[in-house]
Amino acid sequence: MTGMIDWATDRARMILVFVAMSLAAGILAYTGLPKEGEPDIDIPALFVSVPFPGISAEDSEKLIVKPLENKLRDINGLKTMSSTASEGYGGVALEFEFGWDKSATIADVRDKANQAQAEFPDGADQYSINEINFSRFPILVVSMSGQLPERTMTRVAKNLQDRIESMTEVLEVGLAGQRDEMLEVLIDPLKLEAYNVTAGELISVVTNNNLLIAAGEIENEAGAFAIKIPSSFNEPKDVYNLPVKVNGNRVITLEDLADIRLTFEDRIGTARFNGETTVTLQIIKRKGVNLISTVSLVKAEVEQIISEWEPELRDAITIDFSSDQSRQVSDMVSQLEGSVLTAIALVMIVVLAALGIRSALLVGFAIPTSFLLAFALMGISGITISNMVMFGLILAVGMLVDGAIVVVEYADKRIAEGTGPMEAYGSAAKRMFWPIVSSTATTLCAFLPMLFWPGVPGEFMRMLPITLIYVLSASLLVALIYLPVIGGVAGRLTRILENISNSLRNNSKLIVRLLLVIVSIAVIFAGVIQLVNGIAVIGALLFFTGCMATSATTSSLKSISKSNKALKPNLYARLITLIVNKWYMPAVMIGLTIFFLITVFSVFGKNNNGVEFFVTTEPENAIVYVRARGNLSLAEKDILVENVEGLIKDIDGIQSAFAFAGDGGLDNNTGGATAPLDTIGQIQIETTPWEARQGSPSGFDILKAVEARIADVPGVQVEILELAQGPASGKPLTLRVKGSNFDDLKTAAGIVRDHYETIDGPIKIEDTRPLPGIDWQVDVDVEKAGRYKADVAQVGAMVQLVTRGLKLGDMTVDTSDEDIDIRVRLPKKDRLLSTLETLRVRTNSGLIPISNFITLRPVEKLGQIDRDDSKRYFDIKADVAEGINAGEKIAEITKWLEEEERLPNGIEWEWKGDQEEQAESSAFLGKAFLGALGLMFVILLAQFNSFYNSALVLIAVVLSTAGVLIGMLVMNQAFSVIMTGTGIVALAGIVVNNNIVLIDTYQEYSKNMPALEAISKTAQARIRPVLLTTITTMAGLTPMMLGISIDFINGGYFIDQPTALWWKQLATAVVFGLGIATVLTLVLTPSLLALRVWVSKGAYAGFTRLFRLKSIAR
Repeated sequence: MTGMIDWATDRARMILVFVAMSLAAGILAYTGLPKEGEPDIDIPALFVSVPFPGISAEDSEKLIVKPLENKLRDINGLKTMSSTASEGYGGVALEFEFGWDKSATIADVRDKANQAQAEFPDGADQYSINEINFSRFPILVVSMSGQLPERTMTRVAKNLQDRIESMTEVLEVGLAGQRDEMLEVLIDPLKLEAYNVTAGELISVVTNNNLLIAAGEIENEAGAFAIKIPSSFNEPKDVYNLPVKVNGNRVITLEDLADIRLTFEDRIGTARFNGETTVTLQIIKRKGVNLISTVSLVKAEVEQIISEWEPELRDAITIDFSSDQSRQVSDMVSQLEGSVLTAIALVMIVVLAALGIRSALLVGFAIPTSFLLAFALMGISGITISNMVMFGLILAVGMLVDGAIVVVEYADKRIAEGTGPMEAYGSAAKRMFWPIVSSTATTLCAFLPMLFWPGVPGEFMRMLPITLIYVLSASLLVALIYLPVIGGVAGRLTRILENISNSLRNNSKLIVRLLLVIVSIAVIFAGVIQLVNGIAVIGALLFFTGCMATSATTSSLKSISKSNKALKPNLYARLITLIVNKWYMPAVMIGLTIFFLITVFSVFGKNNNGVEFFVTTEPENAIVYVRARGNLSLAEKDILVENVEGLIKDIDGIQSAFAFAGDGGLDNNTGGATAPLDTIGQIQIETTPWEARQGSPSGFDILKAVEARIADVPGVQVEILELAQGPASGKPLTLRVKGSNFDDLKTAAGIVRDHYETIDGPIKIEDTRPLPGIDWQVDVDVEKAGRYKADVAQVGAMVQLVTRGLKLGDMTVDTSDEDIDIRVRLPKKDRLLSTLETLRVRTNSGLIPISNFITLRPVEKLGQIDRDDSKRYFDIKADVAEGINAGEKIAEITKWLEEEERLPNGIEWEWKGDQEEQAESSAFLGKAFLGALGLMFVILLAQFNSFYNSALVLIAVVLSTAGVLIGMLVMNQAFSVIMTGTGIVALAGIVVNNNIVLIDTYQEYSKNMPALEAISKTAQARIRPVLLTTITTMAGLTPMMLGISIDFINGGYFIDQPTALWWKQLATAVVFGLGIATVLTLVLTPSLLALRVWVSKGAYAGFTRLFRLKSIAR
């Protein structure tokens, strides 16, 4: 395998071309890769939705949901199936395992849904199959407001929608706040009676005349001619002139019986933006396109469209942009780019201080080269740049230079011994080939199992191990192939610089050399500034020239010494010699280490800050749910929502607020959280950008101010949902009770809800039991109706005249892209409950009041029925108060449920929400940790061929865990299942590298000298590379641990930006874990190696004989 290195050094020119090609490919790939915020996750779930206007929840369950469930339950790969039956709707949610064949699954679902559709009653709309994808949430919201007629505003909004949807980068544009058109036929009941016309005759007339008939064709000797009968409605006047009845010589038209007008459907919700009535467009990009550039193109297109409007229209309409995801993504990318540059700078400073400028430049060469190679691989793989990719780069900065540091450090020693540069770097790469390969492989082994992390958290974190695998694989190629060639070629340049340095030393005064050093550093700084500002060529020339000049001038400051100082044992080597040369000292050091570990675990157990699923990040968006109960009209709901809106709109830190009463709202990624059932409206707020307020007030402070301001609004309850970034989920205390008996199910939900109310901890408690309220039920006495030759269908048609209207058909109009409904109903003044008793139906006995055979009575409201695995269920949900551990509270409630039969017989219960995913992720991370250790042990056995030495390497993993606990205590952090857990698994592959270098060197030395001397010699030879690799990794992540972000372009720095909060716990775990593990490893590993030597010499034989004598005496 090492022959590859000789092959590469013999073909230096070819390798140099490869290096140039790698850099060029990486630059092109990075500039072309799409940028987005969170990873684009394709959730393996489908929703089958069936709208059915006017249907009740119970009828929807029986007629829509159950037929769908019966057909869909047999689909291959189905994980869970839940259903919802509500007023006017029925739907089934299907969840599959990740790795599903989406196209095949959708085809199967469509086939089963078609089979179920045959069993649906007449009146059900066409079903739809909807997917879930993180890219299907809006990236920009365009709000239109102004004092214009509703029809004008809707027309302008739809024209804007069509123009934006025609852009190739845009998938779709959703409208909110607008109403669809319809042709309303307002009938006069007195005229119907006067002309002796029934509702059935109206329906028949409209239906039979609103047709497009394909009549066929006539073919004869004269030719072939197609016959057309175009009879579909194209405009309202076509409906006006429809003949309904002939009365003598007069034809009664529909216009004689009704007032016909083109209007809008009844409003089911209201929408306001910053207090003004609005129509909004929600822009959704296509998957895989660049989010930042897409938003820029959309804004440019909107500005172009506005410029084409008439001046009066431009003055009348106000256009606002909000929920701009490109700002957040751009800030995230620039912040993480700054963190990468900061990490590179800190690593370079550490290497420069330890190895000198020549070696620092060679190590620094490995960082961008590895990154650009990784970007080229990502471009080939179709990976987009997201926050997880950028953090993977930061995490990799310190690790990818490990191999380069080891090679450069060893090559420097060979050059100092008189070996030529090319030979020195080639031999260094060959000598360190297997340690570098082994350490890289063990690091990759730690991240490899994370590729199989199940669920949404796994898909969210998946790009982190992929990025590290790409970068570390690239760093292996750079350290073993590219670096020896670059180092060898640079040797010639080094000789020139040494000659310049010697000339300056011999011919210039010290003050002159110091001034030259300052000038050289200034040139480097000028080059960096040019590079940051995008002037690449000049910046690169200045930076390279400055580095060369700095190397020559700083070397001229050193005096030539021929002392043999390097051969003297350093402080660490003397300490290790003291430990290993005394037979009792290894046991003492091992005992102290064990005592230290026990103390750390004990202190952490008593003083930890609890467990959280994901990290807590500062919110920049939130939803304020306005909750109220009762049979409220839309106008009443709007008044209540407006009261809340008025209280919060002037709070400092709120940039915009969308208020929606009734149905409607913006599509937001709520991470699985749903609105409470008694929500009557919502206010979606966006805070002022963090950079504009510099984190003061913080997002948490703004939401606390909102909560305090609206705490005592009369008539409503208010709940705030933070739209935090990351794989969020529902409320942590979500208990689901399931059963077949509906009354027992309601009782069980009430028992659990009451228990939630009585214990400390749960807040924002809600449940999904039916809301209190009444519905009016029309009971038809079929026997009495039969006497009058009437039936339920006639009664239903008459009742619909009082409610949403009786649909007569549909028609096409110029003002709408889709067909609009033709609905007949009574005037608004007659649409009252009391009107039902006065309606009449035509029978053989004449017009008969329907009150003769119907009874109107109030019944308990049942607005929604939820089903899981074909059983009805209720959820009881709650957040936990600040300082309360959700896991401990779940354990407490579980114990309460299991102590005795708290719930009625036949009722099942299970935990949902955070608990379900947290348990799944925790279990996986535990298995991944053990799997990584197993893979690493196999690799170490292959290298060392020793069980003892392989196990000795893995001890560093335990030591790193203690460091993680110390880090959480020092930084006052909770244990994040996702981030801290990922950090521990990642550490398993990082911390073993130091032990690999130490034991590999020990085995090499022990072949030629006594074992104890080999241990001391190893300490002397490897302390510098071990500390360098550790400090570089820690230095690269320290800014992230402290939440520091440096703006290299505009200058300045920020602390605890929202995106920086993501990584604090993971960075803390790696920094403290690696630091503590390294310190302990440097003492414990030599002690354990010496312990085996002393045991083999019989140093502890006396203790063995003493224990034997004691056992015999007993």
